Amino acid sequence: MGKSTRPWYRRPSRLIPAIALGAGVAFGLAFVLTPWPAALLIRGVFERGADETVAEMEPYAENVSVDARLDLAYGDGRDEQFDLYRPKGAEGALPTVVWIHGGAWISGTRENVDPYVRILAAEGYTTVSLSYTFGPEGVYPTGLRQLNDALAYLVANADDLGIDPDRIAIAGDSAGANLTSQLATITTNPEYASEVGIEPALSPEQLRAVVLNCGIYDTSGIPDIPGLVGWGFRTALWAYIGERDWSSTAADKQMSTLDRVTADFPTTWISGGNGDPLTDVQSKPLAEKLEGLGVDVTKVFYEQDHEPSLPHEYQFHLDYEDARTALDSTLDFLGDALK
Repeated sequence: MGKSTRPWYRRPSRLIPAIALGAGVAFGLAFVLTPWPAALLIRGVFERGADETVAEMEPYAENVSVDARLDLAYGDGRDEQFDLYRPKGAEGALPTVVWIHGGAWISGTRENVDPYVRILAAEGYTTVSLSYTFGPEGVYPTGLRQLNDALAYLVANADDLGIDPDRIAIAGDSAGANLTSQLATITTNPEYASEVGIEPALSPEQLRAVVLNCGIYDTSGIPDIPGLVGWGFRTALWAYIGERDWSSTAADKQMSTLDRVTADFPTTWISGGNGDPLTDVQSKPLAEKLEGLGVDVTKVFYEQDHEPSLPHEYQFHLDYEDARTALDSTLDFLGDALK
């Protein structure tokens, strides 16, 4: 047979490799030019893990006696909603715990923590779990502003919601603990509030306590974290801050509360598992910093050889005896702080 006269791009033997190469280049460029593909990949992994954790918590919450008001709105945005729980039949204003979910600033829902806040509510609190916009859909400080707006809404509608506006604790896990620490710093450090450009919704007298589970309070070391974990953190912060070179932005500095907290920071409960790589470089340094400032701090940490090794957000894994002990410690702390 004679030599084919078809153009190269129409010859089957070359067309398929060309398409594959083009698709591969486009796929690779997508990961280089925008955080969206990688962020959504990470989000999928986090969502599966969150679903499993909720399923583990649910048996411990299914028999608690609480009244629920779900899908309430604190603003007009799609993500500006909250769930509220109170002890069954309770009347009047109760001390209130407001929980901010985690998810590496790019995932998560308030439903991820609802079993936990139902357990807290049954012990005599109004509890609130908040939604907010995370990256890449919204960049910093969108979510932080929304959460501050949520606190303002809760105070403004305290009578209807059964909230005591003078006895509020805010709490968070992982990225939610980072956001919680920022809100508490905005409330107690006017210079920081001015720098971030957010007028605090609460007064220092209203914000009576903070609960911080497995959070991040200093991003300065994240660019140097090796391996898949480091890549995941850098991708998440690119998506959340909106800049590929996020570590040189003002937003990155504002997210790091370790050097922004003051002696006026609220009394704090803080914990991290011994199997969580964030504990030694994030939770423990913040606890030490706060103690050095004279802040009353309740620490729940573990020796490195503690068994079982307690993972990131171990507090929600209530099948662990240590998680149930941490829950009891949290309740004791809240009882003292909000009395």
